[in-house]
Amino acid sequence: MSPVGSSLVRISIVTDSTAYLPEGFAKRHAITVVPLHVAVDGAGRLDGVDFGPFELANALAEHRRVTTSRPTPGEMADVYREALSTADEVVSVHLSRELSGTWEAARLAAEEVGPSRIRVVDSRSTGMGLGFSVLRACAAVAAGHSSAEVEDAASAAAGQTRMFFCLETLDHLRRGGRIGTAAALVGTALAVKPLLHMDDGRIVPLEKVRTMSRAVGRLVDLAAAAAGDGPVGLAVHHLAAPERAAELATRLDERLPGSTGCVISEVGAVIGAHTGPGVLGVVVLPGGPDSLPHTPDNSPSPTGE
Repeated sequence: MSPVGSSLVRISIVTDSTAYLPEGFAKRHAITVVPLHVAVDGAGRLDGVDFGPFELANALAEHRRVTTSRPTPGEMADVYREALSTADEVVSVHLSRELSGTWEAARLAAEEVGPSRIRVVDSRSTGMGLGFSVLRACAAVAAGHSSAEVEDAASAAAGQTRMFFCLETLDHLRRGGRIGTAAALVGTALAVKPLLHMDDGRIVPLEKVRTMSRAVGRLVDLAAAAAGDGPVGLAVHHLAAPERAAELATRLDERLPGSTGCVISEVGAVIGAHTGPGVLGVVVLPGGPDSLPHTPDNSPSPTGE
């Protein structure tokens, strides 16, 4: 992210570990990432700090119980105080409030620390659905936008982003109570591969296919339909399926000439504990993460007036 001149308001961007930003993105864009809590058979861990995709895949393979919980409001308040020690304002962008209490913890912390200086955004998504909103916010900061405009940029990206994914098995959804045992057994017997998507902040079924090969093809088709004809930001998520993820990313780049580059990122506990190893997902942001809807109010107009 480009430095902002001293005459402008300095804005810090905060998000949480469910953004699953590719390695190096947070540091490159000066993003503060707050980890969610993970418990493995009751033992506490921090998402993305001492518990990553490798540890998650192993725990699930061993049939250990993996649960997640939000950061506490106190932890969020500490993050905001630290951010405001070097910035004037904070824009904090988080996973859907329908999936986690993280947004609520952030809101409570903002009220405690300074509601006039902290803006909290519900991305209505997770993974790079959240990550693209964060990167759009960073682009707005680099362009010199106000905190209100940065918030609007993140919210606009959230509204434009589409996320689709398919599962290798329904068993992990059954264990998490997302579907009934009978449905899971029928799905397994028929080798059904469910396709799901984010809809207004919730993960909901979209359709079913009979093989993973067909599921990958449908992900490409769905992404192409959501992308439109212009530039598009793309991300592929997976858990313990790097070769399949690379194949999907290649097919997306070949199908969508407007791609600004497809990033590949493995999911962590918040998604992976309910989907299991083998999950594949694609996230689509028309325009890409650097596209902004307007210029700051203090910028010169195109005519110089």
